[in-house]
Amino acid sequence: MENQSCVKIVTEWDIVAARQLGRNVAKELGFGTVDQARITTAISELARNIYLYAGQGEMRIDRIYDLGKKGLKITAIDKGPGIPDIRKVMEDGFSTSGGLGAGLPGVRRLMDEFDITSSVGDGTDIKAVKWLR
Repeated sequence: MENQSCVKIVTEWDIVAARQLGRNVAKELGFGTVDQARITTAISELARNIYLYAGQGEMRIDRIYDLGKKGLKITAIDKGPGIPDIRKVMEDGFSTSGGLGAGLPGVRRLMDEFDITSSVGDGTDIKAVKWLR
């Protein structure tokens, strides 16, 4: 069962809106402040990637329920240029934007589940899940 909210990412302000939505949903689900910070950091990284590399896309924040567990699923979708070498962008310290390079490996560490699919010329779809403990 899922319950979904969506933020279109077109401007830097949309990154802030996505973070706020994620924090609110995390709080409603009962996540503590540390996990709320992890979730909002992951959302921020993914939304910023959409803004920087694809120009636009969307962030979906879902409440998920599975076998009595509750969690939050972040989905980042864009129709940008895609990622030619996913293995490379998943290496710690790799950055194409001159940023810190915490990016996608950081998101993978912050969340419990992480999945990325990308095809050059078609865009990228990233899903990350945090389960309430």
